[in-house]
Amino acid sequence: MSIFPMIQPQIYAESTEQKLYKEIKWDFENNEPVFHNGNPIIISGKEAVFVWAWKALQTARFRYEIYTWDYGCEVESLVGQPFTEELKLSEAARYVKECLLINPYITSVSNITASFKDETLSVSCVIETVYGEVSINV
Repeated sequence: MSIFPMIQPQIYAESTEQKLYKEIKWDFENNEPVFHNGNPIIISGKEAVFVWAWKALQTARFRYEIYTWDYGCEVESLVGQPFTEELKLSEAARYVKECLLINPYITSVSNITASFKDETLSVSCVIETVYGEVSINV
């Protein structure tokens, strides 16, 4: 028995199904969105998740106030550090996983390879999305 019998909370059935993921198409060479007739081109599915992942890996975590603290990657913090090469590569792999697994459309990250050349870090990995597998090189 309720103290307030005339007030009944409405019960909402939450859908466990994810909506189709959409993103603005990205020109990776020029690092800018793609427009057609003044409007951004919208892509969906695996291609959209790939764009999100590429941009997330390119964005330094905690640097820009426009993004939540969950968005972005911390690998930049490894450049110039006096750590051993093995430690840097291990940490880079961990940072990449943390960055990508925030997205609920990404189910796993594997085959992560990282390499430092001068002060440039290159990362490649395989991302398993709810739409299928994609490979990414940043």
